[in-house]
Amino acid sequence: MKFIVSSSTLLKQLQQISGVINANTVLPILEDFLFEVDTNKLTVVATDLETVMKVQLEVEAKETGRVCIPAKILIDSLKNIPEQPLTFSIDKSYGVEITSDNGKYKVMGENPDHFPKEPVADDTSSFTMTSSALITAVNKTIFAVSTDDLRPAMTGVFFEMNTEYLQFVATDAHRLVRYKRSDVKCPKNDSMIVPRKPLNILKGALPDNQDEITVSYNTNHLFVKHGTTQMSCRLIDARFPDYKVVIPVDNPYKLTLQKSDFQGALRRVSVFSNKSTNQVVLNISGSELQLAAQDVDFSFEGNERMKCSYNGEDLQIAFNAKFLIEMLNAAESDEIVVELSTSTKAGIIKPTEQDEYEEMLMLVMPLMLNN
Repeated sequence: MKFIVSSSTLLKQLQQISGVINANTVLPILEDFLFEVDTNKLTVVATDLETVMKVQLEVEAKETGRVCIPAKILIDSLKNIPEQPLTFSIDKSYGVEITSDNGKYKVMGENPDHFPKEPVADDTSSFTMTSSALITAVNKTIFAVSTDDLRPAMTGVFFEMNTEYLQFVATDAHRLVRYKRSDVKCPKNDSMIVPRKPLNILKGALPDNQDEITVSYNTNHLFVKHGTTQMSCRLIDARFPDYKVVIPVDNPYKLTLQKSDFQGALRRVSVFSNKSTNQVVLNISGSELQLAAQDVDFSFEGNERMKCSYNGEDLQIAFNAKFLIEMLNAAESDEIVVELSTSTKAGIIKPTEQDEYEEMLMLVMPLMLNN
């Protein structure tokens, strides 16, 4: 089998899907790309058994064939070859010879029959959305996903499909993000939990533009298609916690802040906080907010004052500063509103300005005040 392909085009496509491949895998064949050539079309597949990424590109080829090529050495070599056509020749025992303008490189491929089969997309429900809508939703929720494998339901983003909207929820039991888009209509009311890794890979592989992508799913898998790129992944088989019960219905006190000022103050003060809790205490009275952090073990202490707009009773409440900083990153408006009630009840953060079809709510649990 023989085909000719542009070196830079191939590298770009391989880099899009190489994030799927795990370095130290039990099955050596999972460290390979599967190359499938079918009359002037090359399909490259990468998988880690849970997630499958697939790209298609135009090549010059007269015959069809398949081969597995080790991913790391292929990408490393392509990075150092300037833009030019490369000729790939594969012999009967899966030896791969790559010929460039002034070089010849050989690598031993593997039998493609040993490469894992990809899941079949049968009995699926589908809807479409823009590529940037999905990227935005992932960026606004993925940081709150739990890394605790003992609670598998929280290690992914919960997709809540509705005929009127699509909602994304992520939580790690200390904070929660709910992001809703009313410009996406789904065929029926349904839900699924998508693991963190494939979402991170999608975020890198999709263009941040208005291209239309197709999202399909069945009971076990999610399938996403954009142009010549396709991804499928296994869904998390678990019940997502009933997050609605933890969102406080009535938080009467409203604290309005300039996002960048608040984030800057948190960053400066949290340097002096206890490294295991990152606790920063907020003292709110009138139009002044005081931030205080200390680490008793090392006699570190940091305090800062800033202006705010607040209506409610004076309040002292403590939060994990690292969580607050990450949540503020996800809020895209210049101002944010923090809704509070008591020092032991969750605080709710909302951006003051949002697009008409977007709705975002973030919840953060307070820390115990060490009085």
